[in-house]
Amino acid sequence: MPPTISATDHPLEKLTGDAVVVAVGKGPDGPLPTPGAEAVDRLLGGRLFPALVDLGARGAEDEVTRLPSFGQGPFPVVAVAGLGAPETNGTYRTEAIRRAAGAASRALGGRRSVVSLLAAVGGTPDAERLHAVGEGSLLGAYEFTAYKSDPGADRKAPPSEFTVVVPGAAAAEAALRRVRAVADAVALVRDLVNTPPNDLYPAELAARGAAAGEKAGLAVEILDEDALAAGGYGGILAVGSGSTRKPRLLRLTYAGAGARKKVALVGKGITFDSGGLSIKPALKMEDMKSDMAGAAAVIATVCLVAQLNLPAEVTATVPIAENLPSGTAYRPADVVTFRNGKKAEITNTDAEGRVILADALARAAEDRPDVLLETSTLTGAQLVALGTRTAGVMGSDDLRDAVIAAAKRSGEGMWPMPLPPELRRGLDSPIADFVNANADRMGGMLVGGHFLAEFVPDGLPWAHIDIAGPSYNTGAPWGYTPKGGTGVPVRTLLATIEALIGD
Repeated sequence: MPPTISATDHPLEKLTGDAVVVAVGKGPDGPLPTPGAEAVDRLLGGRLFPALVDLGARGAEDEVTRLPSFGQGPFPVVAVAGLGAPETNGTYRTEAIRRAAGAASRALGGRRSVVSLLAAVGGTPDAERLHAVGEGSLLGAYEFTAYKSDPGADRKAPPSEFTVVVPGAAAAEAALRRVRAVADAVALVRDLVNTPPNDLYPAELAARGAAAGEKAGLAVEILDEDALAAGGYGGILAVGSGSTRKPRLLRLTYAGAGARKKVALVGKGITFDSGGLSIKPALKMEDMKSDMAGAAAVIATVCLVAQLNLPAEVTATVPIAENLPSGTAYRPADVVTFRNGKKAEITNTDAEGRVILADALARAAEDRPDVLLETSTLTGAQLVALGTRTAGVMGSDDLRDAVIAAAKRSGEGMWPMPLPPELRRGLDSPIADFVNANADRMGGMLVGGHFLAEFVPDGLPWAHIDIAGPSYNTGAPWGYTPKGGTGVPVRTLLATIEALIGD
């Protein structure tokens, strides 16, 4: 069961739990107090801050120091999470609070109920800070144990109950219901991305997406290989031709009452990417189960929009295939004809994501949306350019910048990227409209964006979010981000849609 979260405005001394969470900043001479930490310090008779100094706590980001209360308060354990250095005006970034909440959740395995004073950082909490505390707490408590024979054998379960101390608890409960919905959507993405590819093949991902959509009250459509052939989806069929587990196209539609915007979502759904005949090196190929993170994100987002009853019409178009080598696989030098009639010469079967997305973008544009948002683990070049935590965003200038602004509000790292016209020449083909990849490694992320742009009609605002790095954490957990699937960019997609409709 997912953890619960609630709000209270009861005095600290009247609350009970297995642990209490407070935060401190990082100062030049040691931890900097916050109102919540000061409240616990008083409860402990002034012992908290001297103990932190003795233990070498610095208040750095991702630092959590656990101390016993020695019976001096209603909580047996105090967890002190670091916020890092404050801003020049003495406040702390909302994302620092979100990460502190997540780090505390990860550090409190074995503690069932947790009381959080993080909303008090910097004084009277606002809605943005409350959301950050709630999201960080719940997302930090995520774990994936579906394939553990005995989940309790080698780990202490994360907290299952969070209580946030905040003035006006009754009003805060509504905000926390939204937090719960967002956390559930992110957890759905993480679960799908973490599922092994032998259990999450194209038909199964389509079925799970359809089940989530039906639960949210969405209209659902699944095209199998015969329907894809009849519909002219040559890109999806080509990429899926090497696998015995045939491709699918999933469409989920939410028609909100009083819709103010019509939004198209598209997400790449490669359930496993071996590279096809242009096969990848064996090292780290197991991480390619995450190549459907974009698909998972748009599935979860349209369901979340429906759960929140937003006044928008949103359709997720999700192309799904498994890219494997075989005697039936598509080849370098093949020419593929897409749904919109354009043709690409295949020069690299490992540049398959753009090949299936081409069909999906063309289909999504047929609905005549106001905007089109696409996300995919498109290029390794994204990691080379921006690292593992920052997505690259390309497309129409205004919508690209709106996505960047939404990412900043949401705490998901993104950076605006250009589409220099001279890079488009690298896609020229002597025999087709273009190639799907070129041999020049320079600007590879941007060249991928140019390919996608070929399938977006003139005048349609669009944005492409390359999440090759941020969607799957191959390193140690940090903040509220676990190892494995992260759930990026669900929160940014939601915030972008909310901004578009004016909420």
